[in-house]
Amino acid sequence: MLARWLYSVVFYLAIPVVLYRLHKRGKQNPAYRERKAERFGFYTQEPVEKSVWIHTVSVGELIAAQPLIEQMIAEHENNPVVITTMTPTGSDQVRAIFGDRVLHVYLPYDLPDAMNRFLDTFNPIISVVMETELWPNMIHYTSRRNIPVIVANARLSEKSAVGYGKVGLLVRPMLREISVIAAQAAPDGERFVELGLPPASLKVTGTVKFDLTVDDKLKNTAADLRACWGKSRPVLIAASTHEGEDIQVLDGFRLIQRQIENALLVIVPRHPERFESVAELIEQQGWKLARHSDPDSLSDDMNVVLGDTMGELLRMLGASDVAFIGGSLEPIGGHNMLEALAVGTPAITGPHVFNFQVVADLLAELGVLSTVTTSIGLGEAALSLLQDQQARADLAEKGLKVVADNRGAMARLLFIIRSYF
Repeated sequence: MLARWLYSVVFYLAIPVVLYRLHKRGKQNPAYRERKAERFGFYTQEPVEKSVWIHTVSVGELIAAQPLIEQMIAEHENNPVVITTMTPTGSDQVRAIFGDRVLHVYLPYDLPDAMNRFLDTFNPIISVVMETELWPNMIHYTSRRNIPVIVANARLSEKSAVGYGKVGLLVRPMLREISVIAAQAAPDGERFVELGLPPASLKVTGTVKFDLTVDDKLKNTAADLRACWGKSRPVLIAASTHEGEDIQVLDGFRLIQRQIENALLVIVPRHPERFESVAELIEQQGWKLARHSDPDSLSDDMNVVLGDTMGELLRMLGASDVAFIGGSLEPIGGHNMLEALAVGTPAITGPHVFNFQVVADLLAELGVLSTVTTSIGLGEAALSLLQDQQARADLAEKGLKVVADNRGAMARLLFIIRSYF
């Protein structure tokens, strides 16, 4: 209790710094300067009697949670589903996927009064936190109201476990207030228990990212998009790129174009605030640029398409021949390579996949994920696949089978959640 009190005091004292950083980020993305009141628990939303609360910190977690959210919407018609995120990108994605079928607000800063205002407004009957977004006051004040707290699809790397261990006086009481941690894998669960989670509160359910659903509508819209790009053009997509990766992708693509003149590159930056800077980089490098947001810019002589919209990555992956999954040539930790496999697109990744290590190791072991370390390696690996239609077809078939064989985590997670209603 003392540790959490000290943590709260430090957080209050740090508010000027937090607001300065928020203002600074607003220079790149003006949306960070909007809805500031929500970050302190003040909402325009009228209080609701009961709600189902799901927190996703990032776009990737939101996409992984989509089947869960859809199920909660269907099962709780009389109670709104409230989705909280931390960033404007997450907010935009919620709107793009769910529209007005859910309520969306920013999660307030982890301050006692802010968190209590949030709970007073939305009165959740359950809290589902995706992956490892653990905030001491959020968990404490939610648990204190006898609201079950479930950490879903939880993962904890060795490095993160060491970090949490350094603040054990804060972490141990927090873990004891969590109802269930549904871990992706046994090693993740063991690390939580070592940090103080009661063993009875641990369930190993697997990763819900295998439970991604690809329907006929998505397949059809992907086919339509491919027709716009050019059915006969070999397409490499670089999905969820981060700063420092775009130039490496362009360098690798230059190698490809020497062998396949009509090859097309699609670059989809992870964060929308980078759209303009990536567009400038593409043109500075001498490429003919088209923007996905501007269909009139598509032309026969375009070399690179910038994926500058939200909520369409899966469609773009389905329209491509080979996918590079970003956040992995730079030490970001990687992004979800299962999205590519689920739409039948062979995947390539860089070496930095520590956020998806268990999945990446499994995919590599089964021969459906290639790893490269340089721009040249990326170009060579992608070129080899773009020139070999049978190899792509074989990888697509194997990838789809791996995804299908490992489904089931969502069903196990839903069983746990339903036990609290």
